[in-house]
Amino acid sequence: MLELAKTYDVCDSKTPEMTVVFLHGIAADSSDFKGLLDYLAGDESMKRVRLATFDLLGAGKSYTSDELEYTFDEQLEALKNSVDKLNVTGPLVIVAHSMGTMIATRFAEAHKRLVRGLVLISAPVFKKEDIENPMFEVAMNGFREVVGRKMSGLLTAKSFNNEIKNIVSNKHNYDFLVRVSKPTIIIYGELDKIIAPFNIPGLLKGNPNITAIKTAGSHGITREKYHKVLVALQEFLSKEEG
Repeated sequence: MLELAKTYDVCDSKTPEMTVVFLHGIAADSSDFKGLLDYLAGDESMKRVRLATFDLLGAGKSYTSDELEYTFDEQLEALKNSVDKLNVTGPLVIVAHSMGTMIATRFAEAHKRLVRGLVLISAPVFKKEDIENPMFEVAMNGFREVVGRKMSGLLTAKSFNNEIKNIVSNKHNYDFLVRVSKPTIIIYGELDKIIAPFNIPGLLKGNPNITAIKTAGSHGITREKYHKVLVALQEFLSKEEG
């Protein structure tokens, strides 16, 4: 049975009012959320909230094997099995970054009774025609170069290459996002050129369940986004199910 490594699981209350699961992006692991988690833990409203992070398959402490293809189906299976082991009793909110947002939207649609809402940090909003544009491949090659300078071993890793092919470059990502039925808050930096921000106005027009908040900064889980995430979680905490 596929599962993800749980790397953080904290709540000051024995009866949390909400559980938040964090999903990281490509070429990363759950440690990317450390600064954000420290910030959230310092707010009184989050004392009633359970915060849990996982490493996705092929990352951090999670299972890595060339037997895996690193597809949406595998990541979603492992995520569902891992969430089940949390024994969540209240509403669930997923906070995801970059590639993790693509997994989160599919999970939310597959498990509508479980998920209350989504907070998507730096969510790529490439349409099918954007991915088919030759410039997308140029951008992906540029991304590989950046990753190679920081973590050269990843360039030959099956997990990294298949995640680009199967998840990041999946032509149906935008379709899932534009159809998401749960309240969704997208938080992105004004300097973030990675996510195709020119598609955000059309996305908001096409789906009233989505709101977008622009901050300073670029693609990472930066300090400029911390308070925006906190406010989004407080909003979900105050919502009645329905």
